[in-house]
Amino acid sequence: MFGLVPRVVWSKSVPTDDRGRITVQHNCLLLERSGPGDGPKLILLEAGTGDKLDAKSRDIFALEQRSIVDALHEADCRPEDINAAIVTHLHFDHAGGLTRLCRAGEKPDWAEAGTAGVKLTFPSATVFTQAREWNDALANRSVMTRTYFRDHLEPIRSQVRLVDSPRPFPFGYTPDRDETPMTPVSLRTTEVAPGLFVFLVPGHTWGQQAMMFTDTQGRTVVFTPDVMPTAAHVGAAYSLGYDVEPYTSMISRRWFLEEAATGNWLLVLDHEPGNPLRAVRRTGEGAKGWFELVEAG
Repeated sequence: MFGLVPRVVWSKSVPTDDRGRITVQHNCLLLERSGPGDGPKLILLEAGTGDKLDAKSRDIFALEQRSIVDALHEADCRPEDINAAIVTHLHFDHAGGLTRLCRAGEKPDWAEAGTAGVKLTFPSATVFTQAREWNDALANRSVMTRTYFRDHLEPIRSQVRLVDSPRPFPFGYTPDRDETPMTPVSLRTTEVAPGLFVFLVPGHTWGQQAMMFTDTQGRTVVFTPDVMPTAAHVGAAYSLGYDVEPYTSMISRRWFLEEAATGNWLLVLDHEPGNPLRAVRRTGEGAKGWFELVEAG
């Protein structure tokens, strides 16, 4: 979870269990449009792992017996009422919940030989993902071989709407270590529904995206992808060991935090256990300065 950063360093602030695992959550947001207006009424950001992993995988990741369907029921929401679903990227722990196991008597929406098949979790929803992410997922371009699964990709083909947001840096260009994009995030967003925007944050995957909206309190809220999965990943070099490009993740983390501090964003960290809300504050000045995350409400 911390890439090249030695365990003797990160373990001082992040406890592990007896198998060396740290505690993380699969955080998701359910948005309900406030007042009249066009666009989807109920929008889901992220879908978690879902319920399809086998017993061995569930043990490896110490998964609870709980999925996005359970979470929605607790919020008095039916999965069938979700109008749009947006995922940061298509790894199983973010998009696996887009499909689910069939219940007794149900006919699968998709199946392949030797399997019981799966159902669409959100049959009424349009699923938004970046075009680059979709193509990479189908081709399984990943550091880990078992992170893009056919049973959460193939069934949603008819639901997917592809987005092609502007890149932070031109294609083929390698920025210097402390370089930031020439254009601000405000010029690199794509509106996928009225008031809801996405923008590219490459590194963990090439097509990873963040989601941005304004809440009823007037705050700019940004759902933060695996560029910074937990508050412990705020450091410049704290990239995940399975990022496709750790250097790009480091570059993305700098400009992402700079934009967050300047724009007074409220971040929702995708894997932070407990309260996932954080504000960003600058520490120090110039190239040697960095950022800290402050727990928010």
